[in-house]
Amino acid sequence: MLGVISDPTEESAVREFFELFKIPWEFYRNERQYQVVLCTGDAKPDPSSTRLLILYASQETEFDVRLKIETHLHDHETNLSLSAGSLPLYGCHATFLHRGTKVLSSENPGKTVGFVDRLEDQLFARVGYDLFREVQCLVTRGQPPANAGTPTLELHIAFLRDLIVGCGIPLMEIPPVPEGYPFIVCLTHDVDHASIRRHKFDRTMFGFLYRATLGSLFNVVRGRLPWRKMFTNWAAAAKLPFIYSGIAEDIWLQFDRYLEIEKGNPSTFFVLPFEGDPGRSSEGQAPWARAARYDASHIASKIPRLMSAGCEIGLHGIDAWLDSSKGREEAKRITRFSGKETAGVRMHWLYWSEDSPVILEDGGFPYDSTVGYNDAIGYRAGTSQVYKPLQADRILELPLHVMDTALFYSNRLDLSPREARKRVSSIVDNAARLGGAVTINWHDRSIAPERLWDDFYVELLNDLEARGAWFVTAAQAVSWFRKRRSAVFEEVRFDSGGLHVKVSTSSGDNLAGLRLRIHKPRGSKQFAECTDNQPNGYVDISLNERIDALVAL
Repeated sequence: MLGVISDPTEESAVREFFELFKIPWEFYRNERQYQVVLCTGDAKPDPSSTRLLILYASQETEFDVRLKIETHLHDHETNLSLSAGSLPLYGCHATFLHRGTKVLSSENPGKTVGFVDRLEDQLFARVGYDLFREVQCLVTRGQPPANAGTPTLELHIAFLRDLIVGCGIPLMEIPPVPEGYPFIVCLTHDVDHASIRRHKFDRTMFGFLYRATLGSLFNVVRGRLPWRKMFTNWAAAAKLPFIYSGIAEDIWLQFDRYLEIEKGNPSTFFVLPFEGDPGRSSEGQAPWARAARYDASHIASKIPRLMSAGCEIGLHGIDAWLDSSKGREEAKRITRFSGKETAGVRMHWLYWSEDSPVILEDGGFPYDSTVGYNDAIGYRAGTSQVYKPLQADRILELPLHVMDTALFYSNRLDLSPREARKRVSSIVDNAARLGGAVTINWHDRSIAPERLWDDFYVELLNDLEARGAWFVTAAQAVSWFRKRRSAVFEEVRFDSGGLHVKVSTSSGDNLAGLRLRIHKPRGSKQFAECTDNQPNGYVDISLNERIDALVAL
């Protein structure tokens, strides 16, 4: 059991951190004995109450003064050096001159930010940053695009886990890994332009003609497009009059093609509720380019087939992010054509504010999937897990990790397929190592002319299938994480040379089960800087409804 002593203002961040790092914990009680006590600032626990005391603080504390730890304060952001990658810090930090074992250092110039020492019969770890303020920053403000590729929150978890186990203390965890699978994949599609036939003599049509003709030639010259795709785009441009007359099929109506490509793997389509409404931005009316030339009524005939294939129809919100009454109105419009209550939302153009979670929650949405980047891919909130925004009570956030337009648009990352493959593979590799969900957004028209990003998408799906990923809709992924959050450690104690544990969770949901992972303790000389799990370093036990077991260590 881990006891936490923190500032009262950090309580919501503490609770959410330990939903993501799902281990037995509680707020510190004086009468209890703990294997580990984690405290922040100038907390004063009873030294005899724990085997390992971990102190996170970016300022000098009474402990530092009493133990004569030379402490240097730094009021700027920095990166910490871990074997698993660089760990950005967004607040202040402290460095130390010490006698113990270094477990964490700054990248430049390599000064100690974390160390472990012994105080009589107790181990003491001093870490020079404010853990829960970093958590609060990540899930509220998010990371800048420059750090998008770093799963920062997951690295904070991994470092703390490794610190505890490296101090010789066993650790129980319910990892963000579904039973039978290495990680979760959510395929999602923002439906922005369901039909080119609805675009006549507007900027979208003229933009299509330019990109399909001259733009395609330019991309061939710079090695971004093969010749065969250029000819496909030219043919599509020549076909446009026949599409408008109804003689040729609409090249942007790609719902059936997505079902074919995804081969029975369910996906989520976020559909716009109203035509011709740009909505509002934080400054007033949004640009007219945000207004769509279709709405849910124009694809009503396609929705039943999508749902019968196991797909989900969600809301691609316009003003739901800043007006709960508008959110309810928009959701009602989607429900009218899907016949099913709208569970989830992703905002059009990823419009968002720090107040949006509360507004969307008041609008009745169980989950949102807006937190991501328009101009990068990766971890805006620093995590691959579904999390609860700190401002909200119930709504959960399924973060967006990979978006096609961010990868390939010339005014965004502008990557070649080879470069994009490398960037996306890094995110998938992190999921295979850390668990969680990879959320992908491939827009409705992205497998059609003039984009023709279908080859990349098919290759990505094949790779994910080969890795054994669990493909689910956005709503199913959120439900699985709710199930994990519902798990309760009823009893944890050492008994007869092993660890006696009772854990219960919800059942009867037809979702993948959970795992109970027992991390075996390492010797005191095996401190590591957030290393990957060692072979046989843990034991996994299936957790479907309830466990009452004695685990030998």
